[in-house]
Amino acid sequence: MGAEKKSTFLLIHGAWHGMWCWERVIPLLARAGHAAVAIDMPGHGLNARVPRSFLARPANMNDFAAEVSPLAHLTLADFAGHAMKAIDQLLQGGSGPVVLVGHSAGGVPITALGEAAPEKIKKLVYLAAFMPASGVPAGRYTHLPENEGDRLSQLFVGDGAKIGAARIDPRSSDARYRTQFKAALYGDVSDAEFESTCHLLTPDYPSAPLGTPIATTAARWGSVPRAYIKCLGDMALRPRLQQHFIDLADAFVSGNKTEVATMDRSHSPFLSAPEELAEILIRLGC
Repeated sequence: MGAEKKSTFLLIHGAWHGMWCWERVIPLLARAGHAAVAIDMPGHGLNARVPRSFLARPANMNDFAAEVSPLAHLTLADFAGHAMKAIDQLLQGGSGPVVLVGHSAGGVPITALGEAAPEKIKKLVYLAAFMPASGVPAGRYTHLPENEGDRLSQLFVGDGAKIGAARIDPRSSDARYRTQFKAALYGDVSDAEFESTCHLLTPDYPSAPLGTPIATTAARWGSVPRAYIKCLGDMALRPRLQQHFIDLADAFVSGNKTEVATMDRSHSPFLSAPEELAEILIRLGC
């Protein structure tokens, strides 16, 4: 592959995760000659802030369900601005427009960036991600019939509207909850890797990013080449919902169709199938 086809990937994680989730994918992209960078979004990874009640074990679930999230103040603008800073740093380093990859809830900030700065983005890649239509909050899609059968919605603790976050309990000792948790996000990940992952997750994802509509336009967001990687075994964002996002986008920008790839994987292929995922990203990003 010629040097002119090498790409720079900026990898955006989803809710409760961090840049660590891309650890197995980045070396594979680098081996193929591509630059790849992952960042922790506000409130996640090294930026994580957790409720005090989350640290108490055994947990007082009444306190945990009621405590206002320390991330409740974070907005979609905070998320998009943080990623934009990373894009600008890459451009200043001579990268050229980036391939912007968003997993799950990470699809929301990359959509905002596609509208705000299309000239800085070579391609938008949605990995089992929200790809909301113009003016529709991403969180609204989780209640559609297309998402029927999801197992993620049963994991939430507390009233998100009151605590300001979508809250889960990755440190739960309840066997039924943990079984549901693994099925929702990591169905094809080994038990040992699932246990390790639980120690890395943060419990809260702020409500505002998923509750904020993005006014996208055909002239800006719609002008950026985009791709969607469907995960056919996904129990968090069901495959029918993923296809719904694609159909809406293609109707909105009929002259710029979504390039679609599929993986017979659960919601987290960066853990279960990093080599397969890297190969797809390279194909889509070149």
